[in-house]
Amino acid sequence: MARPKPETFDKQKTVAENRRAKFDYAIEDKFEAGIALQGTEVKALRAGEATIAESYAEVRDGQAWLINANIPEFSHGNRNNHEARRPRKLLLHAREIERLLGAVERKGMTLVPMSIYFNKTGRAKVELALAKGRQAKDKRDYIKDRDWKRDKARIMREQG
Repeated sequence: MARPKPETFDKQKTVAENRRAKFDYAIEDKFEAGIALQGTEVKALRAGEATIAESYAEVRDGQAWLINANIPEFSHGNRNNHEARRPRKLLLHAREIERLLGAVERKGMTLVPMSIYFNKTGRAKVELALAKGRQAKDKRDYIKDRDWKRDKARIMREQG
């Protein structure tokens, strides 16, 4: 029997965050995936250099890949330095990959990386979200709900 996963992931140091994703997509489910990195990529991540704003994930040939994530070259790297925007393999269980593939193919959902971080054991991880794109009207409704929740909390705090 598999051990249940915690709701939130153990993020020690967040390297990159996709803040626009919560606004552009309706998040259904979140997954934690490892990344297959080269040595200079890990050093660049530890220096805090990465962007995932335009990146996405896809499933090809039974494997998950992180596409278009920018991890710039390490400043003290030599001729064996890595490519900045190369596709990186995501490390997930086969059952999780099948679940993601099914949701993407059948429901028309998207795999969006929410953040890249180091966990407490020092491993680089990606927080992947299974999401559905929002239309302009949905975005306006989201803003309206968010503002109402903020105002409601302020009113409750003032009333005591």
